[in-house]
Amino acid sequence: MRAFVKSYGCSANLADGEVLAGCLAKAGYTLVDFASEADVIIYNTCGVKGPTENRVIAALKCAPKKRKLVVAGCLPLINFQRLSQEVKFDGVVGPAAGDGIVDVANSVIAGKKVVALESASNSKPLLNLPHLRSNPVVSVIPVSYGCLGSCAYCCVVSARGRLRSYTVNEIAERARKDLTGGAKELWITSQDTACYGKDIDTNLAVLLKALTDIKGDFKVRVGMMTPNCAKAILSDLIHAFKSKKIFKFIHLPVQSGDDSVLRNMNRFYSVQDFREIVNAFRVAFPKLTVATDVICGFPGETREAFENTLNLINKVKPDVINVSKFFARPRTRAAEMRDGIVEPAEIKRRSSEVARLMKRVSSERNQRWVNWIGEVLVDEKGKILGSWISRNFAYKPIILKSSANLLGKMVCAKIVKAFSTYLSGKIE
Repeated sequence: MRAFVKSYGCSANLADGEVLAGCLAKAGYTLVDFASEADVIIYNTCGVKGPTENRVIAALKCAPKKRKLVVAGCLPLINFQRLSQEVKFDGVVGPAAGDGIVDVANSVIAGKKVVALESASNSKPLLNLPHLRSNPVVSVIPVSYGCLGSCAYCCVVSARGRLRSYTVNEIAERARKDLTGGAKELWITSQDTACYGKDIDTNLAVLLKALTDIKGDFKVRVGMMTPNCAKAILSDLIHAFKSKKIFKFIHLPVQSGDDSVLRNMNRFYSVQDFREIVNAFRVAFPKLTVATDVICGFPGETREAFENTLNLINKVKPDVINVSKFFARPRTRAAEMRDGIVEPAEIKRRSSEVARLMKRVSSERNQRWVNWIGEVLVDEKGKILGSWISRNFAYKPIILKSSANLLGKMVCAKIVKAFSTYLSGKIE
């Protein structure tokens, strides 16, 4: 039998999709590159935002009609009602199905309809299951599932559940195997890496120390950290980041620059907490890359509150800002809020304003890198033939050109030009 697997959304979902593909391959399925060639199509879905859900639903509707369709991932638990009304599927499972996907695929091919969502938000597949890396030099390792948050706007908690962490030894063993298999870059991923280990009496700093103690020449990228959980282990975290093996990159979502909006969002930190964490990291690592997230138009966001967000961006100057328009998601507290609703046109205008500011600030930050010379790791093929995407110690994306196969190679490069979202370099 032939299977097609496609994943949407975050790096944690990407890791889940790699396991689905690996387990199917081990069970004897042939993985194909096109849905039209498959006997069973598996879409590993995301539903974190309204527009994302719309794109996924549209893709599901376009799936080849004569093929068996299995819908996996977060969307079935976030909005099963819409999914069942608009999409004709043969099977549905939640996120992190692990090797359970094999039985589901076998059943739908045999003509059965499968709905397996009972324990999806509490599952945690074995970390040593087969997995097929979508990028041969990048190992995406989920260190935990779920989180400790209860954000008013977030529907993912209904799909991913509460925190379930893998042990440090389990993660280190998975990392060793992937490094032996050719990986050069480890992505530590979760719904919130900063809360890792709180359920098993350990923490992210301990994990990072264990990973960087592994012998070999590789880099570690740490995934998203909520400010409140990061602050609780800040000094230990900064100490762990001093390893040369860890990219000097943090993803610290602030979501709003206004404390009243943060309280409405049920975020457990203040704007000052966010600033203190960034400042502490930048004191230790002056060329640190800071990525953050901002939601525009959350209920109760007045014009003054929005201006506070703009002021925060101007003061902190993050390198990367992921801008989202507020969309009420199913089964969230925000969906029930009636006071302070921001009109869609105003939300669009505010998000455009942040996007313009983001482009200016990112360009300024990137301009500082022009004429920098140093070692970079090539971790991705570029979109244009003969182009490669490399990363320096601060995880800055640097585009290089070469007719040689540079994937997974360490090369010396000089940055010659800066743009808002990337840097252009040449091999020295």
